[in-house]
Amino acid sequence: MADLLLRGARVIDPFQGLDEVLDVAVSRGRVSEVGKGLSGEGREVLEAEGLVLSPGFLDMHVHLRDPGREDEETLESGLEAAVRGGFTAVCCMPNTDPPLDNAPLVEDLVLRARGLGLADLFPVGCVTRGREGKELAEMGLMFASAARVRAFSDDGDPVVDSGLMRRALQYVRRFGGVIISHPEDVSLSRGGQVNEGRVSFALGLRSIPALAEEVMVARDLLLAEETGARLHLAHLSTAGSVRLLREAKARGVRVTAEATPHHLVLSELDIRDYDPVYKVNPPLRTPEDVKELRRALADGTLDAVATDHAPHSPEEKEREFDYAPFGVVGMESAFPVLYTQLVEKGELGLPVLIERLTLGPARALGLEPPDYGEGVRPGARADLVLLDTVTEWVIDASAFASRGKNCPFHGWKVRGRVVLTIKGGKVVYRAPDYRWSREQGEKVRERT
Repeated sequence: MADLLLRGARVIDPFQGLDEVLDVAVSRGRVSEVGKGLSGEGREVLEAEGLVLSPGFLDMHVHLRDPGREDEETLESGLEAAVRGGFTAVCCMPNTDPPLDNAPLVEDLVLRARGLGLADLFPVGCVTRGREGKELAEMGLMFASAARVRAFSDDGDPVVDSGLMRRALQYVRRFGGVIISHPEDVSLSRGGQVNEGRVSFALGLRSIPALAEEVMVARDLLLAEETGARLHLAHLSTAGSVRLLREAKARGVRVTAEATPHHLVLSELDIRDYDPVYKVNPPLRTPEDVKELRRALADGTLDAVATDHAPHSPEEKEREFDYAPFGVVGMESAFPVLYTQLVEKGELGLPVLIERLTLGPARALGLEPPDYGEGVRPGARADLVLLDTVTEWVIDASAFASRGKNCPFHGWKVRGRVVLTIKGGKVVYRAPDYRWSREQGEKVRERT
């Protein structure tokens, strides 16, 4: 593992409150020096002037399909996609086959991930055994296991039984865990394909009302308030949910929440010609909902951006709209899409976006050093991402490391590109059309 010097990058580190042009040296897996005018002697020098260096991102909501559907994603392809997207840590959801509802299963997953040496893996354990919604899973044993599971969810489905959800919240409070809610009242959403509104009417597709999400958000906020447990709301999509969240935070409820890039950027108006690449759950909502989600992300009501990365095989996703599965891939397109649509348009500062991809999800999960979040400081584990926010490029889903190519942003012209990802001091991703010289530290940027 060669010593590195990243020279002259704008270092944005939400963990240290740092935003300054600096040199950063990496040695033996850790950040060894941070300062100005550091020597490049004996180091591979990467001239990073004009680039942005930040802690590696944390995606708290991905579906890696492993075990059970390795035709759609494997642990290796999913973690390779993560580091290409700048994520050095990801949380995988438990709706696998079999579901992640016991300690041996999550321990095996973590051990296999460590063997790959790409991104850290933090499995999310099931709330209920087998995700059947009947009895609690072995949450305490998963927390006490070598996998140290901190978050629990039946994501993909809600915990319908309110009494069971209440007991789950009471239980995880004992050891500081967090319940991730998939807020959906299936009695209101069952059979729906798109948002209830002008598009469902125009296309003649069965609809999912905003109320299907908001009813469950309200229930889980009340349960969290009553139990005092930590609750995280996944993939919020409506202005009504944001209002409920904002009011609950004002009352002191221990709640955090995320939004996805596709809900922050796309609306129901993007659904054209029954293209199933836009079929997601919760569905794409109205432009007014998108506007409110963006406002909430900017003011901190929403704590994190999470991709809800959901790969599907082409044979399944390209069925006609009614029969195609919900979900899009997102790890390799998240930063460029958010940078282009939110930062370049002046709706969000770059430091805020980076905070929502690093510190925000870490706080939501209760992740602290040494597991995640050491930042860019001497002695910290070198989990870093280098970003080019200038060069324009086109997203090509066919070139993704993920086995899933179901990306609604394929073909989009964007800025904000991951050019280098470092995990534990090791370069785990280097953009193929960037090259740095060892001798002079001269950066050579070539289009290939």
